[in-house]
Amino acid sequence: MGALENAALEAVMRAAPAPPRTIAETGLAVSDVLNLAIKAIYVSGEATPSMIGHTLKLPPSTVNEIFEQAEERRLLIGLGATSRDSAELRYALSDKGAQWAHEAMRQSQYVGPAPVTLEGYRDRIGRQRIASERVDEAAIAEAFGDLVISTHVAREIGPAINSGRSILLYGPPGNGKTSVGERIGSIFRDVICIPYCFEVDGQIIKVFDPGIHRPVNGQADQAQGGATTFHRDEFDARWVACWRPLVIAGGELTLEMLDLRFNSEAKFYEAPAHIKALGGVFMIDDFGRQLVSPTALLNRCIVPMESRVDYLKLHTGKSFSLPFDELVIFCTNLSPSALMDPAFLRRIPYKIEMAGPSAEEYRKIFHMCAKASGLEAPERVIDDVIWELCERSRFPLASYQPRFVVDQIQAACRFEGIEPEFRAELVAMALSNLYTRDTPGFGDGPAVNPGAARAA
Repeated sequence: MGALENAALEAVMRAAPAPPRTIAETGLAVSDVLNLAIKAIYVSGEATPSMIGHTLKLPPSTVNEIFEQAEERRLLIGLGATSRDSAELRYALSDKGAQWAHEAMRQSQYVGPAPVTLEGYRDRIGRQRIASERVDEAAIAEAFGDLVISTHVAREIGPAINSGRSILLYGPPGNGKTSVGERIGSIFRDVICIPYCFEVDGQIIKVFDPGIHRPVNGQADQAQGGATTFHRDEFDARWVACWRPLVIAGGELTLEMLDLRFNSEAKFYEAPAHIKALGGVFMIDDFGRQLVSPTALLNRCIVPMESRVDYLKLHTGKSFSLPFDELVIFCTNLSPSALMDPAFLRRIPYKIEMAGPSAEEYRKIFHMCAKASGLEAPERVIDDVIWELCERSRFPLASYQPRFVVDQIQAACRFEGIEPEFRAELVAMALSNLYTRDTPGFGDGPAVNPGAARAA
C-alpha cells in the first residue's frame, strides 16, 4: 500500500532483542528469576550483583531489582565491599536463602543464563526467516567454487536454496551430495539470534549449543554482506548472535532424537537437533540408512514440513508449538521411489540428481585434487584411469575417485620414502583398492588399453 518503506520494515524485522530493564520485562515470574539467582549464589558460595548479572545474562537494573527482592525476603547476607576501590557489595545466602536454594535445586539444577519466553522465541524465529535472505548467483559461485558440479545442479541449486523449503539430493555414492549440502549450510550471511534457553510452563529448555552454533565475534560484528548489526549495550544477552546454523544428522538419527530430551537428574531439557537448526539448515545425510525406517522418519517430519509448525511435548504432558523455519535437506544414494511414496515426494519441492561426472568434469576434479596435494596429474594418467574404470572394469566415474587415487599414491610414496609421483604401478594399486574383485563389473572389459599400447 506504500504506507511503509521497505527499509523501515527491514529495520523492524532485523532489530536486535532489547535487554529487559526490569524483572517484568523478562517475561518471567519473579519466583523463577529469584530461583536462578539464588542457585547461582549457592553454587558460587558468595557473589556480587555483577557476577550474577554475568551468569544470568541480565543488565544491572534488572539484577539490582532481583537483589532487592532477595533482601526483602531475607535470603541474603551482606559481606561488605569486594575491595577498598570498589563500592560493589558481596553477598552470601542466609539460612533461609540456603533452604530456598535447596528447594530450587530440587526442582531444577539448571544454573546459567535466564531463559527467554516461548512467545519471545516464536517471535524471533518469525523475524529471522531463512527465506527472507536472498542468495544470489555470486554467493553460489563463491560457495561452490572449489567443487566441480554439473550445469543442471548449478542451475537448480539457487532457487532451491532461496525457497527455504526442503531439498532432496540423490544419486550414486561418492558424487558430492554431502559436500553440496555442507556448502548450502555455509552460504548464508545473515546473523540470527539463538537463545541460550527458553521457558515453557516453568520448564527450561536449552537451545544454544557451542558444538553447532557459531557466534559472531563480540555479538556486535556486522554480517558479511548482511545488514544485521547488534550493539552490545542494546542487545539482550540472553540471546547469542550467530550465523545461520547447519545441523547434520546421519545414520545415528532416531525418532527419539527429534523429541525434547529431559535430564531426569538435572531436571531440565535439551532441545532436539532440528530445533537447534531453526533459522538454518537441517541435513539428513545417508537418508534411508538410519536406525529408524524411512517411512517412520518421514511421518515425523511431514507435519512440520507441510504446515511449517512443529509440536513438542514436555514430560508433564503439556504440548507446545514452534515455527518450523529451516531448510531441510535429504541426501541419499538409494532410490527415492524405494524410500518414499509419491505423496512424500510431492512434499519435497526440489529434487536434484547428483549424477556421476562426465569425462571432462572428471578431468577437472582430478587436476584440482592433484594440485591441492602439490602434484601435477599428466593427461596420460587420467586417460588410463578413465579407461581402467569405464572400459576394463565397467565402473561408473564418481567424483570421489580422483581424491582417492591421489591419497593412495601419496601414502605409497611416503612409505617408500620418495617424492609423490604418478607411477603406473602406484596408480594401478590405487585403482585396485577402489573395489574388490567380487564387485559386479570388475575386469569385465578388454584386458589391454589400446591407447596405452599405441603410446608404447
